[in-house]
Amino acid sequence: MIAAGALDLSGRSVFAVHIRRWKRAMLEAYFPETEFRYLPLYLNDRTFMRDWQDAILATPGATLLVWSRNVSDAILEFAHSNHIPVVFLEDGFIRSLVGNASKSLPFSLTLDSRTPYFDSRQPSDLEDILNSYDFDTDPDLMERARAGIDLLLRSGLSKYNAAARQGAGADLLAARAVPADAVVQAQRRILVIGQVEDDASIRFGCDRPFTNNDLVRLAATENPDAEILYKPHPDVLNGVRRQWSDPLDVAHLATIVSAPVSLPELLARADHVYAITSLAGFEALLRGLPVTLAGCPFYAGWGLTDDRQPNPRRGRKLTIEQLFAAAYLFYPRYFNPVDGTQIDFETCLALALQWREKGMPETQIREVPMPARPGFAMRGAYGLFGWRHLLTVPIAWLIAKAGSEQDARDFRRNPILFFRELSNPWLRRLGRILYPLDGESR
Repeated sequence: MIAAGALDLSGRSVFAVHIRRWKRAMLEAYFPETEFRYLPLYLNDRTFMRDWQDAILATPGATLLVWSRNVSDAILEFAHSNHIPVVFLEDGFIRSLVGNASKSLPFSLTLDSRTPYFDSRQPSDLEDILNSYDFDTDPDLMERARAGIDLLLRSGLSKYNAAARQGAGADLLAARAVPADAVVQAQRRILVIGQVEDDASIRFGCDRPFTNNDLVRLAATENPDAEILYKPHPDVLNGVRRQWSDPLDVAHLATIVSAPVSLPELLARADHVYAITSLAGFEALLRGLPVTLAGCPFYAGWGLTDDRQPNPRRGRKLTIEQLFAAAYLFYPRYFNPVDGTQIDFETCLALALQWREKGMPETQIREVPMPARPGFAMRGAYGLFGWRHLLTVPIAWLIAKAGSEQDARDFRRNPILFFRELSNPWLRRLGRILYPLDGESR
C-alpha cells in the first residue's frame, strides 16, 4: 500500500508537466527540498522527444510530476519504459476560501504514483488504500476520523468556501420559482449537483457521455413527486469555465440555484443528492444523505452509494469513517497557503475557520513573474528587425477590451508566452499565427 507519506519529492529532480506559471511558486514553497524544472504548457510529443527526453534521461533521480491527468500516453510510455517515476498532482478536498478555481493557493494537494484519484479506469493509490488498509486494527485513526467528520460538519467548510450570504438558502427556498401547489405536494427535496462538464473528473470518471442536464432529467424522472433543486458549478456560474448544457433547458424540471448559497446550507435542506462524480456527493454522505451517482468517483463502489456505473475492482464494504480516514487523513497533504509549511488536517480546518471569520492574511508566496520579452533584434522570434514588436500595442488594447487589464499587462510583458500558455486552443492557434517562433524564455 502506498500512502501519501511514501511519496516524498525531497531530493528529487522533478520535471513538472502542465504546471501553470502561477502554481510554480506554490510548488517551490510547499516542497522546498525539491528541484523543479518546468516543461512548457501544451507540449506535444514531438517537442518533448526533441527537447526534453535526453535531459530527463541524463538527470539522476528524475521524476515526472503531472498536474491532474494532463499528459500524453506517449510521454507516460517513455517514463515507464525508462523506469522514471511519475507522480500525479491534484487539488485536495479542502481547496480554498474562494468559490471557484481562482489563482488562490490550495490548502491541500494529493500526490499519486499511479493515476489521479478521479480516474476510475485504473486503480489509484487512494483506491489501493481503500481496498487493502486494515482499518479495524487502527482504532486511533478511526477515532481521529470520527472527530474529523464532526469537526468538518460543525465548521460548515467544504472544498470551495466562498462567502455566502447568511440565510441565503432559506431565502431561496422561500422564493423558489415553482408553482405553489407543487410545493405543497412535494414530500422530498432532491439536490442535483452540477459540475464543469469537460472537467477531468467526468472525462476519466464517467464511462459514457453524461451532462448536468442529463442528471437533472434522471433525478426528475426517478422522483416525480419531489422538488428538484439544481446547483450549477460555481466556476460555470462565475463564467470561469464553459457550460456545455444550458440550465435553462431544464428550468421546467428544477429550481436553478444561482444565488450564493453554500453547499453545506443546501445539503442541510436536501433529502437525497444526485451527482455525476462531484465531491459534493461525498460531503452528502458525511451528513447521512442517500447519494445517487451517474459516474464513478473515488467514493463509489464501497457500499455507501447508489451507483449507476459499476466498478468491479471495488467490492469491499466500508463505513463512512473508513472512507473519510483514507480520503481526508491518509491521502492528501495539507499546507498553510500563507507561508507554505506543511500542516495536518485539524490545523488546516482551524486556519480556514479563523481566516474565514477575520480575513486571510496576505500570502508570503509570490507568484513567479512571466519572463520579459526580448528587445529589438536583427532577427529572432519577433521577426526580421523585430517587426512583430509593433503588434504589441494594438493587440494589448484588444486583449484589455476582451479580457482584463491584467491580461493586457501579461501580454505586453511577453506576447509569445502569453499566447502559448492560454487554455483556449483557438487562441493558442491564433498566437501561433501571429508569433510562429518560440522565444528563448520559458
